[in-house]
Amino acid sequence: MGKIQVLDGETINKIAAGEVVERPSSVVKELVENAIDAGASAITVEIQDGGTTLIRITDNGSGMEKEDISMAFLRHSTSKIRTADDLLTIGSLGFRGEALSSIAAVSQVELLTKTPHAMTGCRYRIEGGIEKAMEDIGCPDGTTFIVRQLFYNTPARKKFLKSNMTEAGYINDLMIRLAMSHPEISFKFINNRQTKLNTSGNGKLKDILYHIYGRDVSSNLLPVDRRDMGVHVYGFIGKPLICRGNRSFENYFINGRYIKSPIITQAIEEAYKTFTMVHKFPFAALHFELDTKELDVNVHPTKMEVRISHGQELYQFICETLKNTLCGRELIPEVKPDIKPDIKPDIKPAVKQPILPAVKPAAASAASVPHPEEQPIKKTVVPKKTPEPFETRRIQAEKAIEKPVAKPILQKSAASVPEKKPEISYPEPVKKPVSKVKEYAQYELFETGLLTKEARPKHKLVGQVFDTYWIVEYDGKMFIIDQHAAHEKVLYEKLMKRFKENKPSVQMLQPPMILSLTMTESELLERHMKDFKAMGFEFESFGGKEYALRGIPSDLYGFTGKDMVTELLDTLAGASERMRTDFIADRIATMACKAAVKGNMRISTKEADALIEELLQAENPYTCPHGRPTIISMTKTELEKKFKRIV
Repeated sequence: MGKIQVLDGETINKIAAGEVVERPSSVVKELVENAIDAGASAITVEIQDGGTTLIRITDNGSGMEKEDISMAFLRHSTSKIRTADDLLTIGSLGFRGEALSSIAAVSQVELLTKTPHAMTGCRYRIEGGIEKAMEDIGCPDGTTFIVRQLFYNTPARKKFLKSNMTEAGYINDLMIRLAMSHPEISFKFINNRQTKLNTSGNGKLKDILYHIYGRDVSSNLLPVDRRDMGVHVYGFIGKPLICRGNRSFENYFINGRYIKSPIITQAIEEAYKTFTMVHKFPFAALHFELDTKELDVNVHPTKMEVRISHGQELYQFICETLKNTLCGRELIPEVKPDIKPDIKPDIKPAVKQPILPAVKPAAASAASVPHPEEQPIKKTVVPKKTPEPFETRRIQAEKAIEKPVAKPILQKSAASVPEKKPEISYPEPVKKPVSKVKEYAQYELFETGLLTKEARPKHKLVGQVFDTYWIVEYDGKMFIIDQHAAHEKVLYEKLMKRFKENKPSVQMLQPPMILSLTMTESELLERHMKDFKAMGFEFESFGGKEYALRGIPSDLYGFTGKDMVTELLDTLAGASERMRTDFIADRIATMACKAAVKGNMRISTKEADALIEELLQAENPYTCPHGRPTIISMTKTELEKKFKRIV
């Protein structure tokens, strides 16, 4: 063991800085909290290059006395507490006395400050923990911190930072939470000379939520205000329809401090348990006022964690409050008929795509549709430049399928095939290696050759059972096709093929959908824009945080463009690496699953026949994207054994 010695002050400060200053947002958090503690009513934060080269924070608070400035940058120096007993009744945001010394240890800091009663202000510079200058200067009341070249003397720390845009996104998220935690303070955030956030400071939380999240969220909020058991909770929660795929919409504050608490998080999500879908998280902007003696905020240097002495009672209080709020409100989503984007008839690229089978109403039974052979053959004429309303695309698809086709797809039996019938060419399905899990079922399918051009005219479509499964008789076997799994696989392979070939089929929207994105979501969208376009999305910047969604992937019935984009961005939130192929495949599989015809939905014989035709052209038609079989079979021999016809 080496000889023990006391570390020097510079090393101690850098170690402390490693705990407090993790990234530029950590610097902003500590300095803005000090400005709030100083009684500021207006705070401006300006950064450049994600905060790595410049952070400027200006407030109109009480300022600092000249004789206190040097002492403020020493370790464990603070004006917030005097003794250990004060830790039990902390009412300020900052109190540990480590922020300024830690920041000064890894950056170049310049301080401008003036108290209201002083004639002049003071300018102070400190770099790497070493004082450089102090002089009198004229400046307004309050304090301005200028932090330059963060981690300039600790390059190993700097190289672990993410991109400038990502770091700026962290600061933007922080400023949003600070604005929600103190609606009585006017906050302004400037990133690379562009204003990203500017609140009025009028004390109205709903105005801030409208400014941050836009009209869609603010118009679906439920107020919460209850005082009981020594706890006062107030703020807003969202109706279930504005739930998201991650917890970024869950914000709560204790005594004005933004924190993370498993107890509060679980209580909020438990209250929404029967109101939201699985893996969806609610919107919440809640303020809790608790007795400071019930809290321990001295848990972690970043002050993001607290301990609550009566956690179980608080859990029950939150669950009961939010459930009563949700149960006493009208939560039926309103359909707004005035937003009706039209579909342009042109689809990019100009490649003829087969029409997917659409879902007909439950009343349309298979028996009510005549067989294709019994109808006259007519030619379908497609209008060239007639825009169709967005909500009628399913009806148009149904009409297209109901029209007589130019060639028979399905034969009632092998004997009914005319002798002089023109030969029909069908693509040969590609044989893939058979996995061990599906070895038995797929082996029989390959041996029988159900989905081949030779077998196709000999299929006998018997009918549908349980509004989900279609029975096909062929070559002494009974095949059962799952309509959802089959349609899902057809959609998946189409979308994946277009993505890999970078030839998406785009369904244009008129008028476009306007999306209001946060700074983090905008950064994710810009970073992965190439991949979004390869999937079939068309975006255009609409100014500020708004984007116009002009096109979405075609063939995805029942999906709105906004829902698709939101789900993709929620999944990407927090990811720093580029969108990978496996991620794309997973997302496309999810979209195909949601857009496919569902089980327990009656479709016509024609639609089932068209689905089989599409499935025949799939590269691997035997399993859906999630691995479930699309077709199973039973031989005539096995059926006769079940009925004891043979032993």
